[in-house]
Amino acid sequence: MLILSPALLKAEEEAPKFYPVNGKVIDKITREPVAFATVSVWKGTRFATTDTLGNFVIDNLPAGTYRFQIDLLGYVQYISEEVMLSNKGAYITAELEEESRMLTSVTVKPKADPFRRIPETPLSQRTIGVQEIERNPGSNRDISRVVSSLPGVGLPPGGGYRNDLLVRGGGPSENKFFLDGIEIPSINHFSTQGSSGGPVGIIDADFIREVDFYSGSFPVARGGGISSVLDFKLKEGDPLKNRFKFTVGASEAGITSSGHLSQKTSYLASVRLSYAQFVFKLINLPFLTTFSDTQIKIKTRFDNRHELTFIALGGLDDMTLNDDTGGKESNEYILAYLPVIQQEVFTAGMIYKYYYGSNNLALYLSHSYLNNRNTKYAGNDESSEDNLSLRYKSIEQESKLRIENVSKIGDFRLIAGAGAELPRYTNDTYQKIFTQDPVTINYNSTLNFLKYSLFANINYTSPNRKFTANGGLRADANSFSPEMANPLNQLSPRVSLSWEFLPDLYLNAGAGRYFQLPPYTAMGFRNGAGELVNKDLKYIGSDQLTLGVDYRNDKGLQLSAELFWRNNFNGMWSINDSIPVEGKGINYGVSGNEPIESSLKSRSYGVELSARWFVSDKLNLIGSLTMFRSEYQHPEGEWIARAWNNKRLLTVSAGYKLPRNYVIGLKYRYSGGSPATPIDEFKSSLVSAWDASGRSYPDYSQYNSYYLGIFNQLDIRVDKEFYFRKFALKLYVDIQNVLSQKYNPGDVLVSTGNIVNPAAPYSDQRYEMKRIALSEGTLVPSIGITVEF
Repeated sequence: MLILSPALLKAEEEAPKFYPVNGKVIDKITREPVAFATVSVWKGTRFATTDTLGNFVIDNLPAGTYRFQIDLLGYVQYISEEVMLSNKGAYITAELEEESRMLTSVTVKPKADPFRRIPETPLSQRTIGVQEIERNPGSNRDISRVVSSLPGVGLPPGGGYRNDLLVRGGGPSENKFFLDGIEIPSINHFSTQGSSGGPVGIIDADFIREVDFYSGSFPVARGGGISSVLDFKLKEGDPLKNRFKFTVGASEAGITSSGHLSQKTSYLASVRLSYAQFVFKLINLPFLTTFSDTQIKIKTRFDNRHELTFIALGGLDDMTLNDDTGGKESNEYILAYLPVIQQEVFTAGMIYKYYYGSNNLALYLSHSYLNNRNTKYAGNDESSEDNLSLRYKSIEQESKLRIENVSKIGDFRLIAGAGAELPRYTNDTYQKIFTQDPVTINYNSTLNFLKYSLFANINYTSPNRKFTANGGLRADANSFSPEMANPLNQLSPRVSLSWEFLPDLYLNAGAGRYFQLPPYTAMGFRNGAGELVNKDLKYIGSDQLTLGVDYRNDKGLQLSAELFWRNNFNGMWSINDSIPVEGKGINYGVSGNEPIESSLKSRSYGVELSARWFVSDKLNLIGSLTMFRSEYQHPEGEWIARAWNNKRLLTVSAGYKLPRNYVIGLKYRYSGGSPATPIDEFKSSLVSAWDASGRSYPDYSQYNSYYLGIFNQLDIRVDKEFYFRKFALKLYVDIQNVLSQKYNPGDVLVSTGNIVNPAAPYSDQRYEMKRIALSEGTLVPSIGITVEF
């Protein structure tokens, strides 16, 4: 192989082995340079001192992943996010926070938190660093799959190939995503409209500096989610050097460029193209996916007080069906019901920040767009329009404006702001369905209204940083209906406390009420007469309590235990099927476009245990165990398992850096069995029912009445890095499901095409059916190549 050729190995031996880290240290409030600060490698011996302009350089560091500790009298000790050092060096900008008051000589100065806890959210929050994103086994640099390893995050039934986030017993439609403060509707290609899942992440991992993941105690300025909030912090271009990176991954190839356009303007840009369709065809999958995406960030610092950032993210998705089934009956079944999907999505926005005194003002302006088209012909025969069973075209657009002001007054930090949004939703649907009889849905819908919000938050941190208290209030409203127009109906208070009652040991508690708007697919659903069917919908609400104990020290060890309880109300109840709508969101297509009532009550409760240990610069260990219940209340009063009531989740991972720039990682995941619903054999065999959907029908009278088997999987990843004078070459091998564990998602019934009673009236005719045993789980190897220059 080329990588083992003597010439290549000799070139690596002759290349430099040590590289510089440059950076700048500034005051977080005044934005002025901070001189004479000590910048050292965290848990290392190398250090430097900033000059009068706040600049520093640490020379001759070997390539790898680092954090940096910054100390200066009068400022809070700072530990940076993870920084990856390669052959072009690295650049960081650090913002130091001034001590609220000068500590006395006998006071022990508080130590920085290497886990980067956020004062406004002392619990139910995790920060994911660049190393965890880049080298997470089984994730292929897909942030959704990285997050699925965190405490309380469940898996789609069977683990699956989708990126649905199921957090603390909640559904995939209950998550919100922000990119440097700009809200984005989804983080996946081929996303389920009305939900958020999909098979492939849309965000380029090369852009991500770190991710703040919240599973509770949500920030007051990040509204709209009741299960989780993901706040992506993007990198900035290097002000000293321009860089290029070419990557070939498991299913796509991409190129990323970063650097500076001028002394004041930096940039990031990337383009990715997939070749998954060739891989899928090779292994006889019933669908072939093609996707591409692009991402841009441009930031200009006009001076120390004014900065402007432009962000854009867009994707194109095209799915076709593969009629070469390879003789697999399971492929034939999927081909019978899966529609052809085409999507275009983008978000573009600007962020203006102004720093004045002890305050900073941020203005967020953005527009997002989704064009989703689904088409299906019976038997996949497009020769006649009579075979058309689904033609769906929907466009969602949102124009958003949000203003936030942050003030630092002594030991207090105040946040206040407001937001306004103008959504526009259109839908053109033709669909054949079967409820009790065949029904054809044919409607057009246009929906426009105004959304607005107000929010405020106050945070107190004691001078020794042993105690923090946080209180916030948020109100959301919109003009869709009189019920939703009253902000008092959606008043969202929250409070959290954290107390270091013993050295490095914290007691944390939080409580809050949160609201989420139903999806536009439900709000804009109309009947044949053009009337809005779901005009009485309400905001979905969630009351949450959390209590936890957290041990963390400055050596890189964190042990946590959290009890959580959630009580959800005004959830979406399917009138046609008499089940929660949320349970239908883990699939391709659309969720919520049906008659719905805001009457569902649900609850989830449990305990999370987690550990993170950065043992050394070579070894890190992460583990979590979640035991929980997730249930909904039937109108008759009985509590029934929700679709993601797996009861137990376990994840253990480890990474170790070997000599000669090898890194090996392992990850083991375990999930209890998912609830399942038996098949309605009588309904499924009806000719009129089968022809409408091409798939078997669940017996919703026995909804989630039994459990599937457990899911467990071991993933392994090995990285190798080569450094040369002009470029760096990075290779990885990732093997998912090393033990080839099989998972049975349940049997299905399939029509043979033979009508057993052709003389009967059409409404009574029945197909001869056959049972197919589905099976998932196979060893999936992949390789990746990255060239940096």
